[in-house]
Amino acid sequence: MQRIALFPGTFDPITIGHLDIINRSLNLFDKLFIGIGRNVNKTAMFSEEQRLQWIKEIFKDVDKVDAVIYEGLTVECCRKVNANFILRGIRYVSDFEYEKAIADMNRSLTPEIESIFLTCLPQYTSVASTLVRDVIRNGGDVTQFLPEPVVRSLKIKN
Repeated sequence: MQRIALFPGTFDPITIGHLDIINRSLNLFDKLFIGIGRNVNKTAMFSEEQRLQWIKEIFKDVDKVDAVIYEGLTVECCRKVNANFILRGIRYVSDFEYEKAIADMNRSLTPEIESIFLTCLPQYTSVASTLVRDVIRNGGDVTQFLPEPVVRSLKIKN
């Protein structure tokens, strides 16, 4: 059986913290789908298409990485892409408590899909899309927190 994982999130925008989790997970899985989830409780700064384009550009030379946009339950997206794992990144202990509750619910809905947690490297602990968006809104320099294709795209827009 192939080890296929879905890494769900909004990736608004994708950060070097996300890349840390993705790159360190590649040895664990045969295929990794980055799932750009539509979250009705969040207003995105960047369009789904823009986020998808960034991810595809960043991983254009990595065959085992693909990206999808999805709406609804993460486990349903897993079924669509045949993922048997959900990958999640953990920065703080509080993240674990929240993520464990979601993993428990997902396991109740779909016992055959296992959640896998990777802790981020210490230098990425404070890199969060929410904080990066706030810096962008206020005209600050976010280049140290973002992959090059995202930085390049933001500079083109400005």
